[in-house]
Amino acid sequence: MARPRDHRVLVPIDVLGGESVPQTIVDAFASVPVVLLGYREIPDQTGTDQAREQYEDRARAELDELVTVFEDAGCLDVTSRLVFTHDRLKTFERVAVEAECDAVLLLNPAPVLESVLVAVRSDVNLEYIARLLGTLLTGTELTVTFFHVVSDEADRDRGTELLDAAVDTFADEGVDRDRIDTSLAVDGSPTQAILDAAADHDLLVAGESRPSVRRFIFRDRAETLARDTVDPVLVIRGEYLEQDEEEPDESDRTVVRDDEDA
Repeated sequence: MARPRDHRVLVPIDVLGGESVPQTIVDAFASVPVVLLGYREIPDQTGTDQAREQYEDRARAELDELVTVFEDAGCLDVTSRLVFTHDRLKTFERVAVEAECDAVLLLNPAPVLESVLVAVRSDVNLEYIARLLGTLLTGTELTVTFFHVVSDEADRDRGTELLDAAVDTFADEGVDRDRIDTSLAVDGSPTQAILDAAADHDLLVAGESRPSVRRFIFRDRAETLARDTVDPVLVIRGEYLEQDEEEPDESDRTVVRDDEDA
């Protein structure tokens, strides 16, 4: 388990698919340890050994360049992994657990990064989310809006109390209250309400509330958010780092080439 102030973020990058990390993201995340996961998802009929033989040198060169970019931005702890996989989502989950990453950053273009929208689902892991965000935003001028959706007017007071608690918890991490705002929506579709609010911000933050990264990040609301928003999406894991009971399949287990193993 990472220490409370030693948060680590996994950044998956399709290095051979033309995906890159915007400089605004690099600068914002340079204050925390980062694991750059260079990946290439390959067809089922393509063997991983074949993919490595054909693409590894070029993929590794591009990944190494990204490491240098983060180091030049002042990131003192940046590591990288290169994988060829038949199931990128399973790989993201496994590497997040193995590397003890507290959050997964799903990239989208971010030419400007000034405001952050934090979608608060409940009080689950609220303090944990606040600690990680506090670490990220120290030394930046980013503003933060905590956003919550209630189903009807009867829940407005409860929602307001939840947002007030989020602000207090975040301020306790040393973030100036002048940089913190709240927004409450009464809507029958939380996902659409979050997407609408995210349109006015540059980075969307969502916290998981289930003990499976893949189930929440990629089979739940955050998958829709990442697909339908133009913003990068940072999914903060719950404060648990258990291995999934399901064993990885053979393809996912054998394709990893980590820096420390190369």
